[in-house]
Amino acid sequence: MKPTHLIVLAGLAIAVPAISQAQVAGSTFLGSSYTELRDVALGWSAKRQILGHPVYNDLNERIGSIDDVIVTTDKSVSYAIINAGGFLAMTKHDVAVPVAELKLVGDKLVLAGATKDALKAAPPFEYAN
Repeated sequence: MKPTHLIVLAGLAIAVPAISQAQVAGSTFLGSSYTELRDVALGWSAKRQILGHPVYNDLNERIGSIDDVIVTTDKSVSYAIINAGGFLAMTKHDVAVPVAELKLVGDKLVLAGATKDALKAAPPFEYAN
């Protein structure tokens, strides 16, 4: 083997561990640890288990459906956006309701004491631009 090849190979052998461990300024880890993945798998899916599902009052009357869930910066769920419908249910009337007010009774989401008219009379929720 030529001496220049040996020098290049020796340089690569020294540099490769440093290159593979180098971090770029401003980079972040884009994955989850095994423990976090296990917690995700054991958790619930808003899309599958919450969004689009009907909301009932304590008289078992359907008063709307869940359109969205608001998650705060500290990763807690704070509000459910309920679509109470508008005129003849042709338009949307979204209302923000604290998640703590919703109860799971059997397989139904219940907002005790609410009526469809009360939700329609509530101020509409609008997303910030």
